[in-house]
Amino acid sequence: TVLPVIPPELRPMVQLDGGRFATSDLNDLYRRVINRNNRLKRLIELNAPEIIVRNEKRMLQEAVDALIDNGRRGRAVSGKGKHRLKSLSDMLKGKQGRFRQNLLGKRVDYSGRSVIVVGPNLQLHQCGLPKKMALELFKPFVMRRLVEKGFAHNIKSAKRIVERVRPEVWDVLEEVIKDYLVLLNRAPSLHRLSIQAFEAKLIEGSAIQLHPLVCAAFNADFDGDQMAVHVPLSRKAQEEARMRMLSKYNLLSPATGDPIITPSQDIVLGCYYLTMVKDGAPGSGKMFTSIDEALLAYDKGIVDIQAPIWVRMEGTLAGESDRGVRELQPADDGTPRMLLETTIGRIIFNNELLEPLRYRNRLIAKKGLKEIIADCYKYYTNLNNLTEENLDEIRAMYGDRSPDELARYYGSERTAEQADKIKTLGFRYATRGGMTVGIEDVEVPPAKAEIIKVSEERVAEVEKQFRRGLITEEERYREIVEIWQSATKQTTEAVKQNLNPFGPVAMMVNSSARGNINQLSQMAGMRGLMSDPTGRIIELPIKANFREGLSVLEYFVSTHGGRKGLADTALRTADAGYLTRRLIDVAQDNIVNTEDCGTEEGLWLHRADDNELLVELEQRMIGRILAAPVVDPQTGEVIAERNQEVDEALAQRISAAGVNDVFVRSPLACQADHGICRMCYGRNLATGKLVDIGEAVGIIAAQSIGEPGTQLTLRTFHTGGVASADDITQGLPRVQEIFEARTPKGKAILAEIDGIVEIVREDDIRKIRVVSSEVYTDEQELPAHYEPLVADGAEVAEGEVLAESNRADQGGDPIIARLSGKVHFDRSAGKVVVIQEDREVREAVVPHTARLAPGIENGARVVAGQQLTEGSADPQELLELRGREAVQRYLVNEAQKVYRSQGVDINDKHIEVIVRQMLRRVRIEEPGDTGLLPGELVDAAEFARLNAEIVSQGGEPATAATVLLGITKASLTTDSFLSAASFQETTRVLTEAAITGKVDYLRGLKENVVIGKLIPAGTGIEKRKQLAEEMLGELSAPPRRDGEERQLADLQDGGAAGESRPSSDEDEKIRAALRRLLEGDGEEGKFEPGSFSSTGEEDLNAFRAALEETGDAEPKEDDEA
Repeated sequence: TVLPVIPPELRPMVQLDGGRFATSDLNDLYRRVINRNNRLKRLIELNAPEIIVRNEKRMLQEAVDALIDNGRRGRAVSGKGKHRLKSLSDMLKGKQGRFRQNLLGKRVDYSGRSVIVVGPNLQLHQCGLPKKMALELFKPFVMRRLVEKGFAHNIKSAKRIVERVRPEVWDVLEEVIKDYLVLLNRAPSLHRLSIQAFEAKLIEGSAIQLHPLVCAAFNADFDGDQMAVHVPLSRKAQEEARMRMLSKYNLLSPATGDPIITPSQDIVLGCYYLTMVKDGAPGSGKMFTSIDEALLAYDKGIVDIQAPIWVRMEGTLAGESDRGVRELQPADDGTPRMLLETTIGRIIFNNELLEPLRYRNRLIAKKGLKEIIADCYKYYTNLNNLTEENLDEIRAMYGDRSPDELARYYGSERTAEQADKIKTLGFRYATRGGMTVGIEDVEVPPAKAEIIKVSEERVAEVEKQFRRGLITEEERYREIVEIWQSATKQTTEAVKQNLNPFGPVAMMVNSSARGNINQLSQMAGMRGLMSDPTGRIIELPIKANFREGLSVLEYFVSTHGGRKGLADTALRTADAGYLTRRLIDVAQDNIVNTEDCGTEEGLWLHRADDNELLVELEQRMIGRILAAPVVDPQTGEVIAERNQEVDEALAQRISAAGVNDVFVRSPLACQADHGICRMCYGRNLATGKLVDIGEAVGIIAAQSIGEPGTQLTLRTFHTGGVASADDITQGLPRVQEIFEARTPKGKAILAEIDGIVEIVREDDIRKIRVVSSEVYTDEQELPAHYEPLVADGAEVAEGEVLAESNRADQGGDPIIARLSGKVHFDRSAGKVVVIQEDREVREAVVPHTARLAPGIENGARVVAGQQLTEGSADPQELLELRGREAVQRYLVNEAQKVYRSQGVDINDKHIEVIVRQMLRRVRIEEPGDTGLLPGELVDAAEFARLNAEIVSQGGEPATAATVLLGITKASLTTDSFLSAASFQETTRVLTEAAITGKVDYLRGLKENVVIGKLIPAGTGIEKRKQLAEEMLGELSAPPRRDGEERQLADLQDGGAAGESRPSSDEDEKIRAALRRLLEGDGEEGKFEPGSFSSTGEEDLNAFRAALEETGDAEPKEDDEA
């Protein structure tokens, strides 16, 4: 047997200070194998006794085992100082292993990091880069430019000039940096907006300046956060950074489709201050003939900035007005005019809005600013609102592209401009308004003392009842907790009532700039009840607030909550990170790669599903593609056709028509072989347009679900005491439970059959029975002279004689029961009836802690799979009882409930993409003629293809059942062994792949990253298409001798062309077709083999150039023919 030895670079020896050597563990392991092998050789040559040879063989085997996987068999071999030696397997697995440390995450050059500070005067696409940092990052480019401009004779002297930092260096740096974008990244990179491209502006100092509006996307603040800068080097990389990663083209969140560039804090406060109306301020009620006149009066100090005044102006209102408005006669040129009750502040605010967004005459808080950004983007990306000149502006920058793409860039440019205007305005007036907070602004409401006094009296009353033994300890505890909770609520109400709406504190809270009413209540009301480390509420309330100050005991009691919060946050971050990693892994090969998979299936959206935790139907269908026409239920007219995209306007029409159920395309129903088709996915939320081919929707879905994971609560808080049915898992653990398809804690009992509920109590055991009964009757004639042989109402078996003739002269066959059941003789009608009742009974014991689900009582009708008790259903049971679609809907809705309860918005389609991956596999039951094994897990699409093939040949198809896999299991059963190995259980995956001789078609992202190829997504998908076309071009050459090379090309191509590569007899057909194309006749574009010209000569030149570009050697002589 040959045992390969890895190259010395991978098992280095390094000399330490003391002249000693440190060596890689592998060298020790290899040495043991060599020593034992040599000793064995010698022993065999010496004809040593069998027992010694056998012992040596065993030791050699152990040495080899230790080299391959130390500690898998027997005791682990340890080196000096008792540490386990790292074997070959250890080199691969785990976070520090080859896969995760070196292949999936690499260190990059041309990067730097520094602390960030705010840059309020930057534009949205700029960042401030410290000069010394920029000089280091762009050193090679500066050196080249110095040589070009004649400041230096060669690179070496240029390097010296840069290192001595001569004055001319800075001018050259300014020039160089103009053409380059830099990438900024803030760790942890939870979603794709954690890395964005900016234009660098050189600044003094050592801190990077960041635009305030992109902080939300990076989740950055300026309390000492650091960020890393990277320089994309190649022209292609620069172009991609500019087209796809520039911050002003990433205005919408890919998770929800809402603007992620939303003004916050000071900006919100400034705009809120500006649009407030203060009745009775100087100049209130004055009338002005024009905006200019009103502004003049303000400059002269006649009118206050917040005074309500009447102004005549041109234009119309955008949205509702919260003050008076009168329409006037239009101007001579037909411009609408109005008389409006507004303020100077609102006039100033509207002057900063772009034309189509005016005139907003209402108080603008954070939500209002978000709306302005969203409206601006919607208006300017809509082609109907743009002129050719607008599009030409973008064409000048980015060349000719599809109108939709041009509109998207134009809309982003205008929206970024609008956001920057609002930013500047908000900051200016937050400063001008001079809002500050002092302790005096936090007023304790006078009603507080009375509320506490009453509560204390009520508590004393409860304690008295307990001492008398009228109530139990449990009741006493519960009542006291309720009393204090209601006291806290009342105090909060009192704080609200007591606030001065023009005070700085109220303005900050009401505008959602900072803080909320609960925090205010802790400062001015009472802190209320705290919970101890187990989550049980401590019945001693904290009656004081932060303004009055806490007593020692109160301070001690609140330590619990504070410390638990910190511990939870730390744990939660790690959990959320691991969840994201599993989600990424399960969905990473989901890429949009076809236009339309042509499926008839889809997903029903029902209005009935609307409840407080799920979004209403109108919102859920926006951005989807219809899978069936929508018909008006009243008139029967078709509102929208199949395959039409539902935009906001159409959704409103459908909703207004009273449609309650809409059938839409969904990733869950997509039948594309690999990845997803455009129609099933629908709108890309980050652009507001239909998704492009090449979009990595799986990764986007995983990031959208994982990124808010840290905001979810970790543990469940019970309201004290006994765990009740409410105590079902929530927050992050519940999300993990859903995606891992585990049996939930607090599992609900499901009805196994359709039927009627009976609730039975035997001793102190509660049982739920579901009885399904079907009644069959069979009646036969009963002549008068027949005598019954069984009693009326008796149970009879099938084939039993029921009656026979008692008169020999009349004769006749006996009457025999054709069913088993109860018999009934009806003499008057001359009939005998057998009634058979098929009763199927399923019963389940209900645990004491469980509560029955609403509507479950004696005599209630239930269907299979319906919940009988409260709690969460087990998805595996649901799959068995109600099938695939019910489980899909259940998983999506349950995941949404967790996020919604925390106020996190995620679009359904992201969860659907993940759920689709969980249900991708089927388990073979009967293999038929397919050659599959019973119990084998197969991809559903692959299974359907195999069956279709078998049926077309007249064989027996296989049968299979859908299986629901958790995301970890689904990642490990993926087709790609490289992806699975780089996820978990590396050694097991690789050994299995080696034993079964697996082939990796490199369809996903991870596989390609691992082997260092461009990913087959985004701009990389273009490369794949070209490759496919070039391969077809290669086929037009005469047959080659090297069949192996052809096979290799097949494997590398990974079927990326979307077709399986043809066999050799098909090759001839393709060649003929290509020749026809080359000669200029034949059907054009059948194979799309690139651009062929009429003469073969030009083609050969083009082909040769293409080959040289890809780095292949020149074509050999026999190929040139």
